[in-house]
Amino acid sequence: ERRRLARRTSARARGMETASDRLALNAQLETLQAKYVGTGHPDVSREEWAQNIHRDSYASFLGHHHMLVYVATAENESTARVKHGMLQKMFQPCGSSEKREERMEN
Repeated sequence: ERRRLARRTSARARGMETASDRLALNAQLETLQAKYVGTGHPDVSREEWAQNIHRDSYASFLGHHHMLVYVATAENESTARVKHGMLQKMFQPCGSSEKREERMEN
């Protein structure tokens, strides 16, 4: 029993994962994806995921006034102008226009 436990812990220390570790990780990921909307699902494209992250970040900056003030100070702009710019960026899709056009055609 000790040898088996020692082998298992040494394999984890080396960064190797077992099948049960992968299953547990996948189960946790599925639980998070079902619980929170922004984490996506297995069929989410890379661009859609990035777009969700960008929009969530801007929403967080707008929702936390101290973060908005920080960004405005860093950009040497007024908070109203930074807020307006972030709102505009939230509604614009991110990524290159070529990829968006390809997706629209398909």
